[in-house]
Amino acid sequence: MRTLLAAVGLAAAFTILAFSGVWADSGKESAGESGFKKHCAMCHPDGGNIINAKKTLHGKDLKANKIGKPEDIVKLMRNPGPGMARFDRKAIPDKEAMEIARYILKEFK
Repeated sequence: MRTLLAAVGLAAAFTILAFSGVWADSGKESAGESGFKKHCAMCHPDGGNIINAKKTLHGKDLKANKIGKPEDIVKLMRNPGPGMARFDRKAIPDKEAMEIARYILKEFK
């Protein structure tokens, strides 16, 4: 009986913790994630590339294209190659561009 009560108590505690947000994702997007969704995701769904399959945002392709730092990504946003839209400082301010770049490096490594 004690074992059953302990198991029920543990199950209740886990349920409360999960729904209280201790373990659950907060559901809030980072600024980098929301910026990526707004400006980049339409051409780079899931880190891919609908224009040039060799220039995805995945780690191996970034490395092959000598992109390893957030600054490298921002540089490409400002002066992209053929097929990519140009995002100047008016379209994406420097702070937001860096947040997007950090998100890309973290998310698609």
